[in-house]
Parts: sequence; structure tokens; C-alpha cells
Amino acid sequence: MSSAAQPAQGLLSTVVDRYLQVCLYLMLLTGFAALAATGQLDLPSVVLVAAAFILRGYWLLRLSSTTLSDATVRWLALSYGGFHFLDLFFLSGHFLNATVHLVLFGMVLRLFSARRTRDHVFLALLAFAMVLAASVLTVAGSFLLAFAIFLLTATVTFILMEMSRGRTTARIAVLAEDIAVAQRQLPWALAGTGATLVVIILAAAAAIFFILPRVSSGYLSSLQIGNDISTGFSNSVELGRIGEIQRSSAIVMHIKVEGDATGNREIRLRGITLGSFDGRVWSNRLAQIVLPKSQDGNYVLARPPSANASAVFRYHVFAEPMGTNVFFLAERPLTFAGNYQLVATDSSAAVFALDRDHQVTAYDGTSLGAHPDTQPRRVLPATLPAPLAALYLELPVLDPRIPQLARDVTVTGTTDDQRAAALEEYLSRTFAYTLQLPAKEPKDPLANFLFERKQGHCEYFAASMAVMLRTLGIPSRLVNGFRGGEFNDVSGEYIVRAREAHSWVEAYTSGRGWVSYDPTPAADLPAPRTGWSRLLFYSDALSSFWREWIINYDAIHQRTLGEETLRNTRTLAQTWRERIRAPYLHLLQFARRTRDVAVQSSRLWILGTFAAVALLLAAINLVRLRAWMERRRLSAHPEDAPREGASLWYVRLTHLLSRAGWNRAPAQTAKEFATSIKDAPLRAHVTRFTEHYEKARFGDSTHDAEQLPRLFEEISESRR
Repeated sequence: MSSAAQPAQGLLSTVVDRYLQVCLYLMLLTGFAALAATGQLDLPSVVLVAAAFILRGYWLLRLSSTTLSDATVRWLALSYGGFHFLDLFFLSGHFLNATVHLVLFGMVLRLFSARRTRDHVFLALLAFAMVLAASVLTVAGSFLLAFAIFLLTATVTFILMEMSRGRTTARIAVLAEDIAVAQRQLPWALAGTGATLVVIILAAAAAIFFILPRVSSGYLSSLQIGNDISTGFSNSVELGRIGEIQRSSAIVMHIKVEGDATGNREIRLRGITLGSFDGRVWSNRLAQIVLPKSQDGNYVLARPPSANASAVFRYHVFAEPMGTNVFFLAERPLTFAGNYQLVATDSSAAVFALDRDHQVTAYDGTSLGAHPDTQPRRVLPATLPAPLAALYLELPVLDPRIPQLARDVTVTGTTDDQRAAALEEYLSRTFAYTLQLPAKEPKDPLANFLFERKQGHCEYFAASMAVMLRTLGIPSRLVNGFRGGEFNDVSGEYIVRAREAHSWVEAYTSGRGWVSYDPTPAADLPAPRTGWSRLLFYSDALSSFWREWIINYDAIHQRTLGEETLRNTRTLAQTWRERIRAPYLHLLQFARRTRDVAVQSSRLWILGTFAAVALLLAAINLVRLRAWMERRRLSAHPEDAPREGASLWYVRLTHLLSRAGWNRAPAQTAKEFATSIKDAPLRAHVTRFTEHYEKARFGDSTHDAEQLPRLFEEISESRR
């Protein structure tokens, strides 16, 4: 490499290294952001590492090449060794957390000291490890965006790494003017190349993902999560637990009702039923019975009356992992289906998943849509069997004011239905709804609610009504589930949040069986979403698609996708056949008319066709014809344009000599070619022609150009 090219080579290294540092920084930042978004990192780690990234980004913007020296790196690493001991045994108190802190410290330290290729590779591997960890810790749809950005930055980073490695081993000199072009075009070239590769990678990955045969598996089935939501839907629920769940606005499930595009349906999902109450805790002591699966893959809970088949509605539930094995089904459930191998129910019609390999997430259900009062009912026994009646009439030690209040409220009622309706109206009209509960739990929560505070959340209303019904001899039970939901008109789904958790009452009345009552007064509805807040609907629709068709994608989804694709393909093909058929018939009629006209006037058509073909050929070859005529003119009069004329005659000379066996090499000059001819007389003629050619070609001599046709003829005659 010449010494003049060395500064340019160094400048190229600076340009490539600069972009490499920026892209590697963005790659690390994206990986850390994806990991931090999972919520599994502690707040101090997130704040400190984010501050380090901000500082490093500030240095990059200032075009600062400051890095920590090797001595400083060694001193900091040794200092952290002592801190790691304190972190392991005193601060974090857990090996995994301390190890995560150690890895993050190593990443930050190397981020501020990376100078060699191995440092860049180490940081790239750390970024990949963070994205991999995030993919395990989260199922949020936002991970797709983080992964796409990471893939783009990683692709550009590895391209720059290869460029950096290649320029250290390159033996071709780089010119200074090439550096200016590189500085101007390199960012756009990298962005375009990286984006193209990312699109190709994602498209290929999507094709493989959706087409590859699937093995049915659970949705994070190995992670049995226990949380506040699960404790509200277990077989033992402490009074007040639903109120704690209602404080959260986290999304717990999405529901899509078949044929519902307006969101006018009232959503109420029945979960766990609780029959035993000790004054503070409701529990379910009913035995569970395994449900057989029918031949069509459904679990049958009840048979719909044939006369009311039109009242049946279908819906699809996709629940977030809540750590509970309860299926939430619309009231009056008939069937449900899902990828579950072992399902059980009890005499209260609650349904449970006993398959530990599959959490309760996605399933389809059917239910009777109309209110039970409008449904024809079979005759039911006036009373429950003795064991169930004893269970649903069981009472703890009560404040004597509670039974007296129940009698006072229902004094005008003559039937169980009327008494239940009177209690429902009294509670919903007299008491206020609130999620604010006393800091200290009272000794008797129900008496405190009914006679002192007179305000509470749904669980207190439902528990009070159920207990008062039992004091009147009416069997009753508590039901925990969800009521309400926000309709997303983008995805056509109801969004059910934790705050929609709800408790209500089921009472067994003569001739009607179990009837639902909801004594809780209506809460204030949230304001409708408008303007920019509608972006949340689009985000939710994307997240819903991500969870159902990516995270929970299994053999059932693959079959559904295949059937839908095949059906849409057939529909599209039929539509295009219908669209093409009409133009085809018109074209066919036009061809037939043209044929008839052509047969009637064949001579005129033949002449016209020949004329049209001739004009078309002339138009196509007009440029060639003009160029040929120009070459003919210059050949006859090269003195009119000595440079062009000389070139034409020299080309003729080389063609003439090549036929005689004297071929000019591409690297030879005109003089070198003339000298290489072994035939002395011919060499003399060619040398004389070359002298005139060079004067005309490079000196623009009209006299020498005028001599070229004569000299060419002499050479041609000598060859004969």
C-alpha cells in the first residue's frame, strides 16, 4: 500500500469503527430494554444501568472516543468482587439475583472499555442473551417490536464487524475521495441492507413457524404462577379478596363472541362457586367428577332445548396465565372445547382443568344467550337433595341482627323468588359501593358491613345476601367470576381486566332451580376512549394476536389456519374467475368479429398488416438506422469529425487484421500492436496507419483523418 493511501485507509477505519460503536450500543440498549420491560429486574439495577446507557449515548453524540483503560477496568472488576460478596449474602440474598447484577456490571464495564474485536463479540453475545432471557420471561406483544429492532441493529452490527475485520486484512489501497462517498452513503446503505435482511429473515421465520408441524403444548405450562388473582378463584377464598383484585387494571382475558360486532352484549363469566362459609372464608367442598370428551372434541355440560337452538351463542376466551385451574364460562354453559386432556366438574357446574401440562388459557364455549326467565324449563324438584341442602343452608355463628334484618326486608314476600328479589333490591338501593375498606379487619365483617359502614365492594354485598337467604331457609351460594368488559372494535373482542372481577349470588327457588341475583349497585362506567387513546385498542389487538397466534400457536391453531387459508384461497379464486370471465367473453366476441371482418376483406387486411409491420420495424430500428447512416457518413468523410472518424477506421483495421490472424490484446496500445506484427511489409503499412490514426484521434487532425481511408485500402490490397 502506498504511503499516500495510508491516511485514507486510517480514515476509513475511523468511519467503520464509528458506525460499529453506535450500532453495537443500540443493539445492547434494545436487549436491555426488552429485559427490563419484563418487570423481572429490580428497580436499582434498571435505574443504574439505564444511567450508564444514557452517559454512553451522550459520549457517542459528542463524538467522544473516551474508553476506560485496562488498569481502570481491572481495578473496577476487583472492587466489584467484594461488592458481589455483600450482594450475594446481604443485599439480594439470592444467587440468581446476584449473578444477574454481576452480568449487568460486566456489560456496563465492557461497554465503556470495548476496543478490540473480541470485546465487540462479547457485547453482542450479551445483547443476544438478554433478548433470549426476555423471550422466556414475557409473553407480551411488545416483545415483537423489541425483537424486530434488535434484529435490525444486530444485522447491521455484524455487517460492520465483518467490514472492520475485512479492512484490516485488505491489500487494496483506499483513495481519499472514496472516504467522502463512504461517509455520505454508508448509513443509508447499511439501513437499507439491514432492513432488507430483517424482512427476509422474518418472512422466512414466519413461513417456517406457521408451516412446521406443531406438537400441542401448554402456554408456559411449566410456570404455575400464584398471584392475587389466583387466590380469588381457588377453592378457599377469604372475604375481601375479590376487592383486592379489583384494584388492578391488568388485562386478564379477551373474549370474542361470534357474530357480535357492536359490543352490546353483557359479559358475565361464571368461575368458582363457594358453598361453605365460616364467617370469614368461603370454600368449596364439593367432589369433582371427570368429564368425558365427546366424539367431536367437546366437553358437554348441558343439552340445549331443541326449541331454543337459536338462542345459543358461541364465544372464544383467551385468558392470561392467572395461576388458577378454573374455566370461566358464560352463564348457562352448554359445551366448551380446548386443548385439555383432563377436565372435571362438580355439582355446582364449576369446571376445572386437571391437566397440569396445560394452564387454562384458550378455549371455546357455547351458552344460552337469553335470560332464564324467557327459556322453557323442565320441572325441577322443589327442594335440593338433603346433603346439598344441608351444605347450602349451613351458617356460622351470626350477629342476631342479621336474621332479623332478613325477615324485616322480606316481610311482604310470599315466595322464595319474591324474598330473594326483595333482598337484592334492598342491598343495591340502600348500601354504597366502594373499594376502600377499613385498615383493621373487624371481628364480624358482615355485621360491620350491614350495620356500621354500609358500604363495600361486591363480595360483601353477595356474601350478605347469601347469608340472609340461608337464614330464611333458601339454599344459596356465592359465585366468583367476571362481569363487564371493554369492547375493542378494532379486534372485535371484549377486554376483561382484573377490576371486572365480581361476586354474585345463586339461590335455589322452587320450580326454577338455581337463579342468579346480583345485589351490588352499579359502579361508575369508565369514560369512552377517544382521540389518541384509541391507539391502546390497536396495541391491544396486536398483543391479542401475538398471544393467540404466536405464543399459544399449536396443532389446533395450525389446523384452523390451514382451513381458513384454504377457504379464503378458494373464495379468492372463485372471485377472480368471475371477474375474468366477463372480460374474457367480451374479448372472445371481439376476436370473432375481427375474424369475420378479416375474412370479408382479406386483401386489404394483408396489405395493412404488412404496412403496419414495416412501420413497426422501422420505428424499432430508427435509432440503429440513424447510427448506421452516421457511421457510413463518417467513414466516407472522416475529416468532418477526426476523432470519431479515426476510431471507426481503426476498428475496421483491427477487424481486418484479426481475420488475418493478428489479434490485438486489450492491454496493448496502438503502437504496441503495430510493433507486434511479424510480417514486415504489413507491419510497415500498419505503423504508418497508426501514426495518422493517433494524430487524428488525439490531435484532432483533419489531414491525418483524411488519409485513413486510403491507407486502409493499401493494407487491404496488400493482404490480397
